[in-house]
Amino acid sequence: MKKLILSLALLAITLAGYSQGFSFGPKVGLSQTSLDLKSDQFKNGESKFGYHVGVFARIGLGGLYLQPEVLYTQTQGQFTFDPDDQPIKEYEADFNRVDIPVMLGFKMFKVLRVQAGPIASINVNSELKEAGQTVQNANFKDATIGYQAGLGLDIGNLIIDAKYESSLDKFSGNVGNFQTDQRTNQWILSVGFRLF
Repeated sequence: MKKLILSLALLAITLAGYSQGFSFGPKVGLSQTSLDLKSDQFKNGESKFGYHVGVFARIGLGGLYLQPEVLYTQTQGQFTFDPDDQPIKEYEADFNRVDIPVMLGFKMFKVLRVQAGPIASINVNSELKEAGQTVQNANFKDATIGYQAGLGLDIGNLIIDAKYESSLDKFSGNVGNFQTDQRTNQWILSVGFRLF
């Protein structure tokens, strides 16, 4: 995973040297996250809100652009545990990670953008809140790969992105002693400001 992230960073730096335009700036936003669990014992819960903060760069490539970002992301997810012989319990998970999306897109009508690309997520600190003895812990992966796709607007130096994110890789393969395919899905709204 570290090699992949380093390769993406080197690619972005190389392309910046050949680009027709380069911009850089801070970016912040909100997300609405839901857990997607495929397991007999666990059920998906309500969506939760989170936030992200970081930086973005945009590299012009003729009629296309490349937009790598580095974001600290904090999200939550809710699920219920429904064993056969015990009462139903509700749990929340905290996800703290560094996200590195790399969007490839093109402009339409000078202000509207269409974009999509991969996202690498590095787990910083993720845990279950108030996990009981039955559901002791989740084995969260150190890193996962997913994708993002969406639309953007450019208004002067202000950029607005609305994207959907889903994981291509399990974020956790088990919760306690129970196997599950746990992934996160997000709707993301973010605002950035081009410093140059």
